[in-house]
Amino acid sequence: MEQRIIRILEEIVGKDQVTTERADLICYSYDATQQKFLPDAVVFPADANQISLILKMANAEKIPVFPRGAGSGFTGGSLPTRGGIVLVTARLDKILRIDSENLIAEVEPGVVTEQFQQAVEKVGLFYPPDPASLKFSTLGGNVAECAGGPRCVKYGVTKDYILGLELVTPQGDIIRTGGETMKGVVGYDLTKLMCGSEGTLGIITKIIIKLLPLPEARKTMLVLFDSIDGAARAVSAIIGGKIIPATLEFMDATTIDCVRKATGLQLPEAARAVLIIEVDGEREMLERQAQKILQIVEPLGVVETRVANTPAESEDIWKVRRLVSPSLRKVNPDKFNEDICVPRSRVPEMIRAVEAIAKQHGIPIVNFGHAGDGNIHVNVMIDKKVPGEQEKADQAIEEIFAAALKLGGTMSGEHGVGITKAPYIPMELDPAAVAYMKTIKKALDPNNILNPGKVLLD
Repeated sequence: MEQRIIRILEEIVGKDQVTTERADLICYSYDATQQKFLPDAVVFPADANQISLILKMANAEKIPVFPRGAGSGFTGGSLPTRGGIVLVTARLDKILRIDSENLIAEVEPGVVTEQFQQAVEKVGLFYPPDPASLKFSTLGGNVAECAGGPRCVKYGVTKDYILGLELVTPQGDIIRTGGETMKGVVGYDLTKLMCGSEGTLGIITKIIIKLLPLPEARKTMLVLFDSIDGAARAVSAIIGGKIIPATLEFMDATTIDCVRKATGLQLPEAARAVLIIEVDGEREMLERQAQKILQIVEPLGVVETRVANTPAESEDIWKVRRLVSPSLRKVNPDKFNEDICVPRSRVPEMIRAVEAIAKQHGIPIVNFGHAGDGNIHVNVMIDKKVPGEQEKADQAIEEIFAAALKLGGTMSGEHGVGITKAPYIPMELDPAAVAYMKTIKKALDPNNILNPGKVLLD
């Protein structure tokens, strides 16, 4: 990168907020995919005005800019695949206000998700989206990827809580979309367009978030089944019984075996599927809901049930789920975490399809996820050092996507597309739909400087 460009960046954000040192560049060259692309410079702006000036310069000089939150994405959405500038939003980390009267909050994009949840809960309010990365992922990244989490089955995903945004366009204009009201239909819904756009259409600088009253209590149950079919039927039966739990998490037989071997946790040998079911709401209702759920699932091959009566017991149940990811490294050192989603009634078919793919290619595939909305985290486990393993994994992933689409599903429920799934876009979207999206990108970012190469191959 030319020194004059570095000097312009330093004039905008301050010399101490720009780095071109190789050691620093390496720190911002990768995400959870573990792929690496070295940027030419990393900048740390403090506000929308500085971001505006950066994008005006980058647009004029045709320098690519890659927005980055915590860099925790699984699809390469923040990777600087074409060098250029990595723009880090970490300094925009303020909770600007929490409005208990109107049940909204205004935040900057660098606020960590869990810290925001804790802040609103202190005043009796609730922000439901809870991606697994909530302890370190940022709200700006959550909006850019339209993050989900276990509570989506009852409460919905990130886009359902975003009322308005302040953002900087690729040309450097600062605009506002939406607002603070629950209703608003003036013009196109640019707020929803930005949710899930993966930083390709604008850089978010403020977020107006809808909040809910904090549920009074919650009750957690662990139910072990003798088959994945029984667990899937249980999910449909629970919701058919007019109960929508806050969470409905599942683990398949392979996952259970991994947890057993890696941790020594005592789970019955007959258990071939697990559901973690949590209900929340008014305290006096929860016991009745829990008992009704247990009655509904009992005929469906239940091996054992564990019901938490204290917060500590609830934590012990959730520990089973949290032990999954650490246990996977005992299978093989390299993990490809895909997040397909199918109609929840078709989860057993999808699991059987994945088992067949695993057997065909001779590689372990571990499945767990959000049974309530059919979102399955398919973990293809290989050792890259073994010749031919990477090729097996690539073929297996493509076949998994094809199987999900055949069942009426999608190849990405909450991780986004980024670069890892972009080559598979034609499997899911028809050419006219892709062309329509490219038209939007071209209109809003004619010089293709903002996160180029992501979502839609160009």
